[in-house]
Amino acid sequence: MASRPNDAELSYRPCVGIMLVNMDGKVFVGQRIDNVVEAWQMPQGGIDEGEDARTAALRELGEETGIRPDHVDIIAKARDEHFYDLPPELAGKLWGGKYRGQRQYWFLARFLGQDSDIDIQTKHPEFRAWKWAIPDSLPELIVPFKRKLYRDILQEFRDLI
Repeated sequence: MASRPNDAELSYRPCVGIMLVNMDGKVFVGQRIDNVVEAWQMPQGGIDEGEDARTAALRELGEETGIRPDHVDIIAKARDEHFYDLPPELAGKLWGGKYRGQRQYWFLARFLGQDSDIDIQTKHPEFRAWKWAIPDSLPELIVPFKRKLYRDILQEFRDLI
């Protein structure tokens, strides 16, 4: 039987996240299809080989929400990467067992479109539902192991929302 690598030996998966804010100052969150927990998250995903973070963020947003880049104005990029570790029961199991968590570049973007421009029934759907949430509610909506990350992102972008 092959042994699983020690979590400390695993690296972090390079990713992006987008805090998408509408004109009312509310944030887009989606409820993942693959999770039975009543948890909501902002769009996020992996950075493809050779792709820069901004391009990855716009691609992931489109793949998860159907929102086109011309309906988005990127306002800011987080000063630093943000990291989170998966809980022990998931570490080394998700993403082919290669990662202990994610290192994420976060962007704040203004949604310039209409709600009708959002279509979560994409080619490879990730969300079963979506809504606009009050920014301060974000840490309570996400799975517990990502709460600190969401608090940090909210704190950094708060004045720009």
